[in-house]
Amino acid sequence: MTNDTTITLIGSRLAKEGEDFVFMGESRECKKCKLRRTCMNLEPGRKYRVAKIRGDTVHECFIHEGGVLTVDVETSPIVAAIESRKAVVGSKVSYELPKCKEFDDSVYDILYPEGLKEGDKCTVIKVLGPMEEGMVSGCSLKKVELKL
Repeated sequence: MTNDTTITLIGSRLAKEGEDFVFMGESRECKKCKLRRTCMNLEPGRKYRVAKIRGDTVHECFIHEGGVLTVDVETSPIVAAIESRKAVVGSKVSYELPKCKEFDDSVYDILYPEGLKEGDKCTVIKVLGPMEEGMVSGCSLKKVELKL
């Protein structure tokens, strides 16, 4: 286990190594659960990846049919569009929403990626290339993988 993993519980049907998910936060049913502190130790709205499944003991859960399993999770890399001049592998950036005047609906998820908030401090871990021709106007962007 590395320093950037967290032990938590996840629905047994979702518990697959390498699987990405966005932690949505607490449900009303969670308040009455004795395992609540172990489940609710992630940040709502953030994207995580299952790094390792820790055994096969299934714990009962009021939310997940089939119970929950103990897993190690890490923050998941997020594909996003950033200003071309900032798209350098290894660079630390403060995430900013692109300031494009117009964009094609098909690139919405890259311009407004799930799990990333304006002002987040990230590291560029991979440059995937420029945005496709004609998809955005009014800005110069590259697609990158970011890690919080």
